[in-house]
Amino acid sequence: MTSHSTTASAPGAATEARSGTPGTSLGSLLRRPETGSFIGLVSVFVFFSIFGGATFLTASGAASWLNVAAELGIIALPVGLLMIAGHLDLSVGSVIPASSMMVAIVSGHFGLPMPVGIAAALGLGLAIGFLNGYLIVRTDLPSFVVTLATLFAVAGLTLGLSVIVAGSTSVALKSDPVTKMIFGDFIDGKFEVILLWWIAAMLFVGYILSHSKYGNWILALGGDKVSARNAGIPTDKLNIALYMGSGLCAAFVGMCQAILYNSAQVSAGQSFIFNSIIAVVIGGVILTGGYGSVLGIVLGTMTFSIVNQGIYYTGFDANWASLIIGVLLLAAVLLNNTFRTMALTHATPRAKGKARQ
Repeated sequence: MTSHSTTASAPGAATEARSGTPGTSLGSLLRRPETGSFIGLVSVFVFFSIFGGATFLTASGAASWLNVAAELGIIALPVGLLMIAGHLDLSVGSVIPASSMMVAIVSGHFGLPMPVGIAAALGLGLAIGFLNGYLIVRTDLPSFVVTLATLFAVAGLTLGLSVIVAGSTSVALKSDPVTKMIFGDFIDGKFEVILLWWIAAMLFVGYILSHSKYGNWILALGGDKVSARNAGIPTDKLNIALYMGSGLCAAFVGMCQAILYNSAQVSAGQSFIFNSIIAVVIGGVILTGGYGSVLGIVLGTMTFSIVNQGIYYTGFDANWASLIIGVLLLAAVLLNNTFRTMALTHATPRAKGKARQ
């Protein structure tokens, strides 16, 4: 899967990324936004392969971090698109438990068919995403402020309504065999079926960013919102659509968790707020927007998950995991900035050379 790796201010780089003309040269590879995340992934994998023992390299060891990567990855992909567009979404931390409780209450507490509960959970995610996008485009407030407010508001509503409706902050859910097999089962007893959904999400989001006009729109929006609007890009609708995608994916993960564990908790999902942002940043996306790739986001998600789970296979104190992730995040930002500078430096002379011709 190829990825669109450019900025709104580097048309030469954009052409190179789409055509792939010099894509096999070492210099071209070093200038791609996912290069830093690939180096990070190889480094942490080699590190934990050495210090994690033989168990880390077994199927069970791979499943431990791939299952984490799948759940995180489905959320990191739309969050990454938002960050490329110059936005953040903190509300995913509340959408996950809200959707879990929704499907559990609708189909578990009230006993309605599972398709009804699933539709209600996914619809809730879309509604919260629409609300986020609508508030941002109408008020022009920073996305950090709006989604932080939504995070607390949805968390409060989930807790309050769960107690009122179900009388508890935990609700049991028993799924039918077909629903269990599709959304909440294990492959070979180790790998969660959500891994297949993650792969499907990779392909879909990768196509959007790399091979559709919407990918150019997202990059342009992150590069310069005013210029994007002046160029005729429907920035308001695009922003709302991106937030709805983020809400939908977060709700999907929450729904899958409820089906997998046969219950829902109002306190689940908070770790996804910053974990998704960390994975995206490790993947080469910059916080200011306009630069990044889907492949980089996937590699960043895998890198984060290996560190998060690999520490338990070593003889190290698991409390050091946060320190390693913090150092990794800082190193990733510094490395990605270096590769981004190389990309822009390379793109500018190419653009000037073509202008002279």
